[in-house]
Amino acid sequence: MSGEHLLARTDEAQLFRDLSRSNRVTTWRWFAGMGILALVLLWGIGVFVYMMTTGMGVTGLNRPVFWGVLIVNFVFWIGLSHSGTLISAILRLTHATWRAPILRAAEAMTVFSLLVGALFPLIHLGRNWRFYYTIPYPNERGLWPNMRSPLMWDAVAINTYLLGSLTFLYVGMIPDLALLRDNSTGWRRKLYSILSLGFRGTHAEWRRYRVASTFFAILIIPVAVSVHSIVSWDFAMAKVPGWHSTIFAPYFVVGAIFSGIAGVILVMAVLRRVFRLEKALTPLHFDNLGKLLCTMSLLWGYFYFTEFLTVWYNRNPEEWEVFRSYGKSFLPVFLLMITCNFIVPFPLLCLRRVRRSVPAIFGVSLLVIVGMYSERVLIVVASLARRNDPFIWHNYFPTWVELSITAASFAMFTMLYMVFSKIFPIMAISEIKERLFHTTERAIGNATAEAIARVEEHGEGEVK
Repeated sequence: MSGEHLLARTDEAQLFRDLSRSNRVTTWRWFAGMGILALVLLWGIGVFVYMMTTGMGVTGLNRPVFWGVLIVNFVFWIGLSHSGTLISAILRLTHATWRAPILRAAEAMTVFSLLVGALFPLIHLGRNWRFYYTIPYPNERGLWPNMRSPLMWDAVAINTYLLGSLTFLYVGMIPDLALLRDNSTGWRRKLYSILSLGFRGTHAEWRRYRVASTFFAILIIPVAVSVHSIVSWDFAMAKVPGWHSTIFAPYFVVGAIFSGIAGVILVMAVLRRVFRLEKALTPLHFDNLGKLLCTMSLLWGYFYFTEFLTVWYNRNPEEWEVFRSYGKSFLPVFLLMITCNFIVPFPLLCLRRVRRSVPAIFGVSLLVIVGMYSERVLIVVASLARRNDPFIWHNYFPTWVELSITAASFAMFTMLYMVFSKIFPIMAISEIKERLFHTTERAIGNATAEAIARVEEHGEGEVK
């Protein structure tokens, strides 16, 4: 039975209570989880301060591996951010009937992944207090950042995508913020009153809301694709064996969407269990996302095979040595990547009962996340460890400093999500209501039909 039928058994008031449970109910488990995550994050901040004051020598970086786990984390988090807003935008434009329960969770994942990922180029700078050199601004020194630097490209691309994703997330929340405004008291009511911008659900307001949502959905898709293409150029523009390839842009975009869909499934499964959203997030939604994940697994396998085929056909000795190292020094990472990204997920996701089983698809998605992280390790580390001159070859392994900062990044992402779920609606309540009750012009709060008609006719006054 679909989620629409399950939710339609309740009235609008009960539906609102079910979908806003994350904002109304706070248990001791939430505070305990926040406390543990805060300790991990504080430990990571302390380790970063230690690294900044002591020097980058406390990391595992060496000659010629000048990029390590910190840059791997950057590529991983930016890739994870792509499918959230991208899936939401595509589902909005195609008017998919099952989209409503996953929109908000996916859009929030994009914003928080970007916030975490954008920190790693700054963490990796070494002289972190000179971060402003990446910002193109007029200054009295007459100096400008190097426009050919990957840091410059990343700063522009990430800031553009972050601003676009935040706007897309906020615009989609306005009707739900108005609903929470009229069902809250105290500081929450004041906050929601400000953020809802006086939204009352008149016909004119709904029309403007639809136009704005469609506009941002159309705009955010090319931005999302371009951002990870620029991240791929950080590597492809360098004449390093294994990096200097024209296939990197589409390859990175496919990998980003692949890991992003897996991330959306993981977030949905956790929200479904924690906030008891079984009626909203049904096996139908996991089934549809499982089909997308299966397709992206096949595409990822195709692109990876194409990269191997190109190097094998070309027989460039430097690039061939990078791939040979996959079977020697980096064999465990390579096997983990192939197993978690293709050998296990693709055949399992072809089975309907696996896609509709929440624990099963959760496990498959977790494997994909591990596999995609392993892929980023191979891209960043293996090519640098086997540079052109065999005399400088050197392997790399992260130290406790890099592992601590990595753990802190996952803690930060989880904390951001937990705080967001307590303050803002984690479900697109108005979208679900529209689908269930088959209406497109809904009044918000205590607005009456006569008052709405009066506002639409005269264009002034406040609906009460």
